[in-house]
Amino acid sequence: MSSPLRGDAGQVAGIEVLPFGFAILIVGSLLLFNAWAAVDAKFAVVAAAREGARAAAESVDGVDLAESRALAAATAAVRTQGLGSVERLNIELDMSGYARCGRVSVTVHYDVPAIALPIIGGFSDALVMSATHSEIVDGYRGGIDTTSSRC
Repeated sequence: MSSPLRGDAGQVAGIEVLPFGFAILIVGSLLLFNAWAAVDAKFAVVAAAREGARAAAESVDGVDLAESRALAAATAAVRTQGLGSVERLNIELDMSGYARCGRVSVTVHYDVPAIALPIIGGFSDALVMSATHSEIVDGYRGGIDTTSSRC
């Protein structure tokens, strides 16, 4: 009779594959977190551009205060959405049409990190989320330049 421990009949391999499965799980989780961070950043920049343009169009205190209100509103919208790092935020204002019936626009760019971890944060920049929104200043609004009639 032969010994039951002799030969390789009935051997099942697989223990050496467990580290590869764990690595695939980690990489998949990182991709899922990064995809969610990109979607979250897109929602945040759309909201920031909309709120910034709305604040600029509704301001009646002049161009300088309209710009500062637009920047404050856009920054507050990004913070409200939960994107903590305002250093990755870039806001561009086009206030050249700030007059009655003129168009003001706000463009917001946010650098999404390549690797976004929930607690630690993000590392390097992978892609940039951008959004632009414009509003028309009310033609009957008081306190704004009345010499240009674009209506």
